[in-house]
Amino acid sequence: MISLALPVLGTLLLLQDAGCTRPQPATLPPAPTATVTSSPAASSSSPAAAAQLQVGAAQFDKYLPLLKGKRVGVVVNQTSTVGRALLPDTLLSRGVNITAIFGPEHGFRGEAADGATIKDGKDARTGKPVRSLYGATKKPTAEMLRDVDVLIFDIQDVGTRFYTYISTMHYVMEAAAEQGKSVIVLDRPNPNGWYVDGPVLEPAHKSFVGMHPIPVVHGLTVGELAKMINGEKWLAGGKQCPLTVVPVAGYTHSTRYNLPVRPSPNLPNPHAVSLYPTMCLFEGTDVSVGRGTDTPFEVIGAPTQPSTRPYSFTPRPNAGSTSPPQNGKLCYGQDLRQTGNDVGFTLKYLIDYYQQSTAKDKFFGKYFEELTGTPTVRQMIVAGKSEPEIRAAWEPKLGQYKLMRKKYLLYPDFK
Repeated sequence: MISLALPVLGTLLLLQDAGCTRPQPATLPPAPTATVTSSPAASSSSPAAAAQLQVGAAQFDKYLPLLKGKRVGVVVNQTSTVGRALLPDTLLSRGVNITAIFGPEHGFRGEAADGATIKDGKDARTGKPVRSLYGATKKPTAEMLRDVDVLIFDIQDVGTRFYTYISTMHYVMEAAAEQGKSVIVLDRPNPNGWYVDGPVLEPAHKSFVGMHPIPVVHGLTVGELAKMINGEKWLAGGKQCPLTVVPVAGYTHSTRYNLPVRPSPNLPNPHAVSLYPTMCLFEGTDVSVGRGTDTPFEVIGAPTQPSTRPYSFTPRPNAGSTSPPQNGKLCYGQDLRQTGNDVGFTLKYLIDYYQQSTAKDKFFGKYFEELTGTPTVRQMIVAGKSEPEIRAAWEPKLGQYKLMRKKYLLYPDFK
């Protein structure tokens, strides 16, 4: 939850694996520099172009005129940085009338554990209200927007359908469409934006971890996805909100981008972000993805796997996961920290761990279909099908999505 005893605006502690917080100064603490490189297959992205990358939030001339005389609500978290300062601090210093701050899952500062209820509060430093969009209220109400004319969305995504920041964006857009507000999306690069893969969500499995008929790896920035949501009329009642997207300068979908600030407590580094699309499917099984360890989303294992597996670990509560799956149990599995950052999306680990499970009847949980977006993946794994066979089943809808995606691209595509 948001701490009311500490300043919220302009403060951030990047959670350490040991997991403790303390009062911070008004600027961000040292963080790794964003690494921007070009994919080997990318002829449209050069080192020179990559060096000039500029996120939407840093392009003030593109959106500050739209805020003049407006009451502004900002949907932000610890990734919403301009240089070393958080966006709300920067906008306030430029005379923007910020009337409300809205926080997604993990809270405004990104410190809350996975799934933790986020409560409303007030920023002790500026007196600005902080309103939660994760907990009892995920969609802004009329009361929450009573003092807002324009909503700015500026949160770093990781390019997967089940990462809930894009669900928050959907509800912000929906509320804006219903209440006559405008939305400005300040775009940021997608660290997994160099490919598209996985099954497309079926309507029967729509949830907060999957709201749109898009694949697991959608290959869009949040700005492109916002355009798709509006353009395909996916908001309730087919409404569309007044939408402005400020694109990233110097970005292409072949550009590799290592995030300068961890996007959530359990994605601590670029490698975990790269593995996340594949590893997150295990969250719907009895296999731990390392929550409650120093290496979340870089290791997998379960008590129901053979003890001959090459790696073992025991999840324990920590700042990022106060009640981790398989808490206190010895898990046998694999350490994937040496796999590199170009692994893409694969089912090979999922198939292997199901086949080797000593409790196959308990391997899958109900949550699995919410993550895959279809019952087909579970059914085919249980039936002993191979990854190529399972991929063939989702390819027709994936092909249709890829054609639709092209309509909304703001940047040169990968090859």
